[in-house]
Amino acid sequence: MSRTMLAGYYEKFGEARDVLQVGEVPLPEPGPGEVRVKLKTSGVNPSDFKVRRGATRGGTFPLTIPHHDGAGVIDAVGHASLEHRLGERVWTWSAQYKRPFGTAAQYVALPSAQAVHLPDNVTFEEGACLGIPALTAWRAAYYDGSPRDQAVLVQGGAGAVSHYAIQLLKRAGATVLTTASSAEKLELAKAAGADAGINYREENVAERAMELTGGQGVDRVIEVNLAENAKGYVHYVRPDGVVVIYGSDDWSVVPPLTDYLAHGLQLKFFIMYNLPPDVRRQAIADLTALMREGRLEHRVGATFPLNDIVAAHEAVEQRAVNGNVVLTIPD
Repeated sequence: MSRTMLAGYYEKFGEARDVLQVGEVPLPEPGPGEVRVKLKTSGVNPSDFKVRRGATRGGTFPLTIPHHDGAGVIDAVGHASLEHRLGERVWTWSAQYKRPFGTAAQYVALPSAQAVHLPDNVTFEEGACLGIPALTAWRAAYYDGSPRDQAVLVQGGAGAVSHYAIQLLKRAGATVLTTASSAEKLELAKAAGADAGINYREENVAERAMELTGGQGVDRVIEVNLAENAKGYVHYVRPDGVVVIYGSDDWSVVPPLTDYLAHGLQLKFFIMYNLPPDVRRQAIADLTALMREGRLEHRVGATFPLNDIVAAHEAVEQRAVNGNVVLTIPD
């Protein structure tokens, strides 16, 4: 077996077309407690381009292979106790978190727990959608308990996280409202199960949300962009309601805290990479059960070959694709 592999990588921060390369790099070997996955696919998420641009980390490694999410087959293990996993179909989570070597490559070595069994009825392309989007959606939906009988507003309903969040909320018994920037995107959200949609470019979100909830306001918001929406919550979230925040285009925004105080608004922040272990285990167990039963739909918006990693990053960065962007990895 060759001691090198094909990978997408960068050696400095910058724009995709300026820094991303595809070439031969050393083949990883699994250490104790690790498995090596022969990757079939790699998922591209917004966090990947933000790291590549240097927005979320102070320094870089000499060579960085991006991406946390992927799917493939375990082909090597770091200890005999893991030999039962050889040949297993898996999906990965947080492959590149605090490490230089992610899934934009033919192989990745990572802790065994970060390679999760992929049911046979789920494709490798779909498996590459799970790590960041599906785990984020599960945590947002269940952050402070079951959303059963709640009215929940999912911001940006056509996004990858929202696609899973809408499904999970509906299966839990919530009434799901969503926002999007076009009729086409609202239709995608409704296809995932949303009960009603609000076109935020044509409608007043607060007025429409209050109308849809009979003047009560929503119980919970699942928020992809705090900076964009922070000023509106007190106008459509019920008193003592909850806003679960997993993203923002600008973290320096100053929310109207006095208004929040008077409203009793509760803000809940989280990042998928730092989920408590018990929360992550429950999320994985729930998602796996749904997939085995064929009750979790995935939306692969576009696929690109590994050689087109620049185009894949740009598609995510420009929000040009509705759904997940996935790289296919050559043998």
